[in-house]
Amino acid sequence: MTPRVTRIVGFVAFAAFAVFVAVLPAFINDFKAQQYAYVGIYLIALLGLNILTGYTGQISLGHGAFMAVGGYTTAILMAGNEPSIACSSCDGPLGGGMKDIWTIPIAGLVAGLVGIAFGLPALRLSGLYLALATFAIAVALPPFVKRFEELTGGGSGINLFGLPEHTGSITNVEIFGRSLTFNDWLYYLAWAIALVAFAGAWLALRGRTGRAFRAVRDSETAAVSSGVSLARYKTLAYGISAAYAGVAGGLYAIANTFVNPDTFPIALSIFLLIGVVVGGLGGLTGLVFGAIFIYFLPLWAQGEDLGSLLPNRIIEETQKPGGPAIVYGVILILLMFVIPNGVGGLFRRVGQLLTSRRYSRSAK
Repeated sequence: MTPRVTRIVGFVAFAAFAVFVAVLPAFINDFKAQQYAYVGIYLIALLGLNILTGYTGQISLGHGAFMAVGGYTTAILMAGNEPSIACSSCDGPLGGGMKDIWTIPIAGLVAGLVGIAFGLPALRLSGLYLALATFAIAVALPPFVKRFEELTGGGSGINLFGLPEHTGSITNVEIFGRSLTFNDWLYYLAWAIALVAFAGAWLALRGRTGRAFRAVRDSETAAVSSGVSLARYKTLAYGISAAYAGVAGGLYAIANTFVNPDTFPIALSIFLLIGVVVGGLGGLTGLVFGAIFIYFLPLWAQGEDLGSLLPNRIIEETQKPGGPAIVYGVILILLMFVIPNGVGGLFRRVGQLLTSRRYSRSAK
């Protein structure tokens, strides 16, 4: 297919998916709406991580820490005037009282600035050394949060449920004459932001910035010889990636109705990296499947949801101690054997096969 046809197909597919997202709550229950809202939140985080790892080749094992920055930013802006927060007498943003929706872009901005601050010293690192440095962020974050108990609530965290700033936590949300439960509201909020984030990532990556990112990933030496500034584009990738994570973290805090150090565990960073690999590095279309994978696979591995369709013998094994972790690992290994380039790579491969067959038929 020509580039123009490819763009048209992409626009049609995106529009069709947006319509599907809009009508899905009418066919699922309230609990499912909440689950799919979390999928949308994970998708936002995966979009950011894929920009960093898939497009610039910088491995990050600390993406969950940037989500935590966004989550705590949202929580503090919403509930900073609670008795557990020392700045209850403050005036301004740290005094709390900000509506949850308006905290989301600020969470992205704060996390993005933190990402840029980390990206500057990380310029001297690459490969495993960079991965270990980012992993150190995820390890250091929980004790760091507990250290500043006056602001973050320490180990107890910050409760958001019942606050007037928390949309839909007490009463339904009225939009365009329709009454939405909290889970439906959360679903539409998460997926509206996810679709905008997807479009933004696509626009950024299809132009000069995207070409520079890919040049850095493929060969830093060749990129420098072509006039690409490694410092500028590596730092930019960290900033954009962290900003996406911050937005996802803010939504995560709103969805959970509280934050504490256990809300953003070290394992979260590992799961996000798994989601990007499953979705397909260096692509965007497969990341939806990566988000579904990291949210639902632990449930399936315990014999819940679609996992209940497995044979009874396998379900019995998953109920034993350590069983879900074994199932999770086995499925992940098999998936990497079957589609080593992820779901996005599978889509690209199918597209190439269809295109080659079309040209071969036209040649005859």
